[in-house]
Amino acid sequence: MSQQAEQAGGPADGVLGGVLIIDFGAQYCQLIARRIRELGVYSRITVPARAMFTLKHMRPKAIILSGGPCSVYADDAPTLDPAVLEEGVPVLGICYGLQWLAQHTGGEVLAAQSGAEYGRTELQPIDTSDLLDGVRQDGIVWMSHGDKVQKLGPGFEVLARSEPCPFAVVGDRKRKLFGLQFHPEVHHTVDGQRILENFVLRVASCDNDWNPGNLAERKVQAIKDLVGEQGEVVLGLSGGVDSSVAAVLMHRAIGNRLHCVFVDNGLLRQGEREGVEELFRDHYHMDLKVVDGADRFLSQLKGIDDPEQKRKIIGRIFVEIFEEESKAYDNADFLGQGTLYPDVIESVAAHGGATSTIKSHHNVGGLPEHMKMQLVEPLRDLFKDEVRALGREIGLPSTLVDRQPFPGPGLAVRCLGEVTVEKLEPLRQADAIVREEIESRDLHKDLWQYFAVYVPQKTVGVKGDARVYQDVCIIRLVSSQDAMTADWETLPTDVMRRVSSRILNEVDGFARVCLDISSKPPGTIEWE
Repeated sequence: MSQQAEQAGGPADGVLGGVLIIDFGAQYCQLIARRIRELGVYSRITVPARAMFTLKHMRPKAIILSGGPCSVYADDAPTLDPAVLEEGVPVLGICYGLQWLAQHTGGEVLAAQSGAEYGRTELQPIDTSDLLDGVRQDGIVWMSHGDKVQKLGPGFEVLARSEPCPFAVVGDRKRKLFGLQFHPEVHHTVDGQRILENFVLRVASCDNDWNPGNLAERKVQAIKDLVGEQGEVVLGLSGGVDSSVAAVLMHRAIGNRLHCVFVDNGLLRQGEREGVEELFRDHYHMDLKVVDGADRFLSQLKGIDDPEQKRKIIGRIFVEIFEEESKAYDNADFLGQGTLYPDVIESVAAHGGATSTIKSHHNVGGLPEHMKMQLVEPLRDLFKDEVRALGREIGLPSTLVDRQPFPGPGLAVRCLGEVTVEKLEPLRQADAIVREEIESRDLHKDLWQYFAVYVPQKTVGVKGDARVYQDVCIIRLVSSQDAMTADWETLPTDVMRRVSSRILNEVDGFARVCLDISSKPPGTIEWE
């Protein structure tokens, strides 16, 4: 993570204290951050190499060491300065974090003799006076490790064990150093949130006054500090929740020095362009320029069917257009974006750590070296539901704040294979039908996203007593809290029948409508 990116959220916008999470490359490190915030405590993730810097500026009341894929004794193990243990801040190590803690406090870590241990096991607490207060006997916890602590260092004692793991929970109460061999952040660990609550609120005495809805003034001030009194910002405005909240915050901070650019890339939903112009130009009176770039995007996507390549092409063209538009302003040294925390985590390997990249996001990953603009990303440290809370505080209408997320690459990631006008038009029509039928019945309130997907797989059908050979429309309905995990949903039978009937009768191009019943993981919410 760049210095500028770290300044865009966290210590630079006035948030001090809370919990610092040091990411050793855990695939779900963000779940730890999410669970801590659910307790009303601010949390922030950093990489081992920047831990001491962030510790100094954030001044956290607690530190959590995440899990990770490496062995603490391996040559490629992440390097963390052991001085973090001398700061007098309570520390909780999780899985790899426990092993690192043991290794640097006089303990010993070796490969588990019985091999890697994955899945559920029962926990037997021995001492429930603080960290394990309220944790039940024989409660299920989730193990996922190939190494094991073989010996504890001076001052540590065993607080709980499990059948395969004699050091399931350990602690040095005098120094307030604790470790768990299992993962409390996953829902499989039944008392996991209770353990995190005990550590954060009881052991570390953190203040639980974090509320994403009260961040507006700090975010506005952070933008002012970064942009200065003369700087101008070109903001890529999509009309979604994220960029809209970012736009209002920036407009409050710098007024008419914010220049919004809405790019019609030909990959939008029905009515998207008209809605953006009405809200931001007519209602908020922002400087808004609409760029018609459909031909440019579609011509460069011609013949491209690889999902990652499509995303990267779209991202590159977006940046090129913003760079071109910024030349109209003398002091446009800044590019504004509505990047969120999950975007960063999924696109870059755990803030520079060892996590596997899941997919690229068009507005993540930095700018071309030749481009001199700096990034302004006031939402980079927030999850989606936190952005919604912030949007409500700054007065955005509920129709915008509560709308479903729409991916930056637009319908391109819902149009499998090569993106063409011939595919986009029926997809756009089918998507409009899905939204209309769901929203007209207020069924969208229980859904995170609901949309149509174009699958170019010919299938036989019958229309008007004639045989047709057309493609497949997939309906995707999911529930989620922050898009990091999601479950599939369905609709009342009569609504599903009407959606299917309308698509097959009103849209030319589909011979079959199917429902996607895949959760995340293993599937992602979007198809590409």
